[in-house]
Amino acid sequence: MSRGRLLLRKLIWALVTIFVVVTFNFFLFRVLPGDPAKAGLKDPRVTAAQVEALQQRFGLDKPVLFNFDEGPWHDSQFFRYLGALSHGDLGTSYSFKNRSVGTLLGQSIINTVWLVLPAQLFAILAGVALGLLAAWKRGTKIDVSALTFGLVTWSLPTFFLGIVLLFFGSSYLGLPVGGRVTIGGGDLSGWSQAVDVVRHLLLPTITLGLVLLGEYLLIMRSSVVEVFSEDYILTAKAKGLSTIEIIRRHGLRNAMLPIVTLIALNLGFTVSGAIQVETVFSWPGLGKLTVDAVSQRDYPLLQGAFLLLAVSVIAANLIAELIYLRLDPRVTEV
Repeated sequence: MSRGRLLLRKLIWALVTIFVVVTFNFFLFRVLPGDPAKAGLKDPRVTAAQVEALQQRFGLDKPVLFNFDEGPWHDSQFFRYLGALSHGDLGTSYSFKNRSVGTLLGQSIINTVWLVLPAQLFAILAGVALGLLAAWKRGTKIDVSALTFGLVTWSLPTFFLGIVLLFFGSSYLGLPVGGRVTIGGGDLSGWSQAVDVVRHLLLPTITLGLVLLGEYLLIMRSSVVEVFSEDYILTAKAKGLSTIEIIRRHGLRNAMLPIVTLIALNLGFTVSGAIQVETVFSWPGLGKLTVDAVSQRDYPLLQGAFLLLAVSVIAANLIAELIYLRLDPRVTEV
């Protein structure tokens, strides 16, 4: 199969998957117990007329899938939802003063990106370097120490590591215990405000970075060890190439194939995986917003957050496959 046809097929499957996710996401919040209108009002004194008015406002009085009673057959909640999505409208939040779900998610995802990207960059650079070093020094104390460190960091629960770092960072380093900025620090200048944000980011970034680092270290070491056993590596050694040259010219590119896939997938999953870190450190990102939406039973906000997380994973998976096609010419069909 040609590269162009393979690329087109992957794009089509990604779009089909997104449509399935959108459909599942819609019906998931229609089978949950409770009346969304009453959950949105959260007031025991609300009257039946007010509930009915709210249902009409959000289209909850319409049939879920098809409208066979009156009006067009497609005048239903599902097709209204698809129509709103086509215009980028994710609905209105019940619990955040009727603010747009898109606006809330946009503000939160920016904070999550500020947390995830530095953590990913730290984990990738340190994990790949330590994994390469461990494979190069296979069987030595350096290898054993790197493996032990990787296994410990990978197996530690994220929330536990966050609590430990929170205690030591606040007690011995004087770092903030949570939030994005210092309370009452609105009068800080531009540079001082940036430093304040970085100080708040330090502990959650290290927490997330250490958890991810162990995974990259172990995968990279395993991949390099496997590549070193290939025949072309033996041929390179027979040519008299140094270990550094063998790694740089022959080993690293092939060993990076699973790492590239893992990086792309982790970028999608980390957006949702940062929920524990954001909760521990009260970081106002997408994870904390999702937890707040669950506690408030804010169905429109939850629906938008789940859709965003699912699309990010699908997009990351597609990017991983495209990069894999670029790095490995042997891949012509998957």
